[in-house]
Amino acid sequence: MASSAVSRLSNLQRHLHPSLPNSKIEELVKLSPEVAEALSSGRPVVALESTIISHGMPYPQNLETAKEVEAIVRENGAIPATVAILDGTPCIGLHIEELEKLAKLGTKAQKTARRDIAYVVANRGNGATTVSATMFFASLVGIRVFVTGGIGGVHRNAEHTMDISSDLTELGKTPVAVISAGVKSILDIPKTLEYLETQGVCVAAYKTYEFPAFFTEISGYKVPCRVDSPEDCARLIDANMRLMLGTGILITVPIPKEHAASGSMIESAIQSALKEARDNNITGNAETPFLLKRVNELTGGASLASNIALVKNNARVGAQIAVALTRLRDHSNEGEH
Repeated sequence: MASSAVSRLSNLQRHLHPSLPNSKIEELVKLSPEVAEALSSGRPVVALESTIISHGMPYPQNLETAKEVEAIVRENGAIPATVAILDGTPCIGLHIEELEKLAKLGTKAQKTARRDIAYVVANRGNGATTVSATMFFASLVGIRVFVTGGIGGVHRNAEHTMDISSDLTELGKTPVAVISAGVKSILDIPKTLEYLETQGVCVAAYKTYEFPAFFTEISGYKVPCRVDSPEDCARLIDANMRLMLGTGILITVPIPKEHAASGSMIESAIQSALKEARDNNITGNAETPFLLKRVNELTGGASLASNIALVKNNARVGAQIAVALTRLRDHSNEGEH
């Protein structure tokens, strides 16, 4: 069944990616049988990144969190598809043994953004996919909804460093809806929102007009769009796909009140961590893991607990959106016959 499903996906990809006319999906990526069957039969699928497993927290907490997030996606009616590169093969949907391997590898797995994909594959390495790489692979196989914790963005002092995450440019060119708790609060939020506007990315907030700041519900900045239900989100995603705008959508979900950390405590920790990073010349893709680790240490573990809570909440909302999108498309298809 998985083979025939992948074959049908290949035919779809030849239509979606005319630049790869002779390629077959099974030659590019490894789909788990469950994900292949779900995509083939039109069931809702939610993509999940793997950097949070390898670089986000220590073993075995990372493995437990990954399993719990996948379980939440299933409980809400969708199929989880965790994305990673293992031994040079891009994998979409991981078995428990593969999740465990990634969790134990930890930071030995390369943090893999779009720019790193070819290198990791060519060297048969192990890569934990960031938002940009996960979006790329999700789009490649037709997964329209992707859940993460927080996306990357414009770093503070970017006017001097030019440090801008590839997550933002990926959102500007890859039609996948990203469900997140905003951007990591170590970043420059107003510049990130400006950059997303430049990229033509629709930014919506769930049940609010306030752009969330990862660990806290509010940032002081507004979004242009508000969505109040999974069905609202599904209509937004469907319109984006039908109009072939070619851009992603960022749907931000505030962290639940009971799990929100103190904004002033987090900001104080961030300022201390930023100074340490500058003093130690920590830049580039090493900066975010360093800052998140130090902020967690400086807040006595409060930020990591908040991080886990918001990812689980995003998984619940993301799965509900994927289910609503499937229903909407099924209903539209029925109307066309």
